[in-house]
Amino acid sequence: MKLILLRHGESQWNFENRFTGWKDVSLTKVGIAEATFSGKQLLKANIKIKSVYTSLLNRALETTDIVTDIINFPKDNIEYDWRLNERHYGALQGLNKSETASKFGEEQVKIWRRSYDTPPPLLSEDDGRHPKFNPKFAEIDGNLPTGESLKNVIERLKPFWKNYLSFIKENPGNHLIVAHSNSLRAIVKVLDKLSNKDIISVNIPTGVPLVYKFDNNFHVIDKKYLIDEDRLKEKQEIVANQGKAQ
Repeated sequence: MKLILLRHGESQWNFENRFTGWKDVSLTKVGIAEATFSGKQLLKANIKIKSVYTSLLNRALETTDIVTDIINFPKDNIEYDWRLNERHYGALQGLNKSETASKFGEEQVKIWRRSYDTPPPLLSEDDGRHPKFNPKFAEIDGNLPTGESLKNVIERLKPFWKNYLSFIKENPGNHLIVAHSNSLRAIVKVLDKLSNKDIISVNIPTGVPLVYKFDNNFHVIDKKYLIDEDRLKEKQEIVANQGKAQ
């Protein structure tokens, strides 16, 4: 059994180096190419996908659409869950990361971006960026986030993850999740049993399939990105450097 984790392709706000969070933005031409590459890599590796889950955000939806076209996965079988949405960046949403680092310091921005339990400054209830003003999220039960730490993301993912594990254990095969940097970091933290400190250094690049292989007891026995090592390091460094002042 394999689980493939795929971060969406580069979005317009990735390109502009902004905190994106729950803002709905589309893929750039590079992002479209990355999504296309991901689909082709799955074909090349002969990984036949049994299920596809994704978030409600456009950049993940567009990536999913491209990948499923390439691998010939039925659109009607795609599952959607808001819990796979990106971490909500609160009042940082929309701000340029480098400019924010220049203002508050690189260390503070690193804490906001990568720490386990420190949330960003929260949105006020009347802020136009509050998710309650987006009709897409109108049917979500419970309190909508106004800013989240990775710990918060893991907490909101728990109901999804519990049901998802039961589903894939009952349906052996290869399963794909298309999501976001921090919702995927949350899953990686659980699968790799990473400490709160170790997760800080984990950077997931856009548009590269990450394949986990499990034994019959659902223990991880192998993990690899479907890209050459040099290119992987280059893409991970791009993510790591986004929070540095210019």
